[in-house]
Amino acid sequence: MKQFRARYKIAFTLFTVIFLSLNLYAQTTAIKAGFLFDPETGIFVKQKIIYVENGRIKSISDFRSDVKADHIIDLSDRWVMPGLMDLHVHLEGESSPSSYLEEFTKNTADRAYDAAVYAKRTLLAGFTTVRDLGGSGVNTSLSRAIALGKVEGPRIFSAGKAIGTTGGHADPTNGYRYDLEGDPGPKEGVVNGREEARKAVRQRYKEGAHVIKITATGGVLSLAKSGMAPQFTMDELEGIIEAANDLGMITAAHAHGAEGMKRAVLAGITSIEHGSLMTEEIMDLMKERGTYYVPTLSAGIFTMEKAEIEGYYPSIVVPKAKEIGARMQGTFTKAYGKGVKIAFGTDCGVSPHGENAKEFQYMVEAGMKPADAINAATLIAAQLLRVDDELGQIKVGYLADIVAVKKDPLEDIRILQDVSFVMKEGVIYKQ
Repeated sequence: MKQFRARYKIAFTLFTVIFLSLNLYAQTTAIKAGFLFDPETGIFVKQKIIYVENGRIKSISDFRSDVKADHIIDLSDRWVMPGLMDLHVHLEGESSPSSYLEEFTKNTADRAYDAAVYAKRTLLAGFTTVRDLGGSGVNTSLSRAIALGKVEGPRIFSAGKAIGTTGGHADPTNGYRYDLEGDPGPKEGVVNGREEARKAVRQRYKEGAHVIKITATGGVLSLAKSGMAPQFTMDELEGIIEAANDLGMITAAHAHGAEGMKRAVLAGITSIEHGSLMTEEIMDLMKERGTYYVPTLSAGIFTMEKAEIEGYYPSIVVPKAKEIGARMQGTFTKAYGKGVKIAFGTDCGVSPHGENAKEFQYMVEAGMKPADAINAATLIAAQLLRVDDELGQIKVGYLADIVAVKKDPLEDIRILQDVSFVMKEGVIYKQ
């Protein structure tokens, strides 16, 4: 009988906790927003009340004195916006002079713990959604853990392991000595030929990835000489994108050099990442085909600065970092002037996690209007991810991803580096 009573008591306690949690979730929260960003006009409208229930925005009204809600959050002196989105991060690691050695010293579990720390740091910086464009697969597991409430972090659209060619930017054995190189294949994200390319996409899908990332050209930080040469044939690219389209997955192409970039656009890629040496011909093609551009100016500036520090990067990386980094802001200015669709992305992991909002400053310094920069990280980013029916705006029925700052970002975009309030799906993480 004692054992039964003990079990009953435990069961009753668990039921009470679950009931109270559900009840709290169902309660209404009213957020008094002094200034609320309107993506359509690019301005902040004054004095609105946002009602949140069950993790979504229930209604929006003008200020009133008799607010009826279970909880009231006073942001009447704040500038309120949708949760920010960074469409190019790598949560499993962070650049340092020792990061190349860590490939041999860190276990998968070590990377998972690191990623959890970086994820929370990113969320507290105001980024409620990210697209992780390449890791070991820990990124996909972390996405699931966050969705299940096991770990605090942003909503993650994960690419799992990026796909490249033998010796390409995503070949995990670049720079290894011969006896360690092996012969990685589609399971490891290394492909040669159309069928292997299709198989790699299906493998990412099988592992639970949400998007497909390819390395259409060489890269800056990989231990290979060229950062610009094309690395896929058109046949391979078409196989990847065809397979991704069949599975309903968007695609992203790391690309610095023009030829590889052009091939990816012609094959139907969803977004070009970095785009350092993008030509006007490619810009016109991207406009024609609706291809998005994710500039990652933060990575270019960071690597260019660190390349001046002796020993920070291996010697084979230094000239690429200096050349590519110096070109990125000029390319961005031209693409913005041309009207290419630009979505916000930083490549954090190359630059430090939690400093994502520096990208806003770099974009504005390169000529973008502050309102357009905010839209790039909200409305446009949601459109790229194909989730603009529930994210990217503070709108009735949408998920309650809401952030706030203490000053007008249209006057000084740098204030977005100091987000003071973060809500994700109705849960407050920072206030």
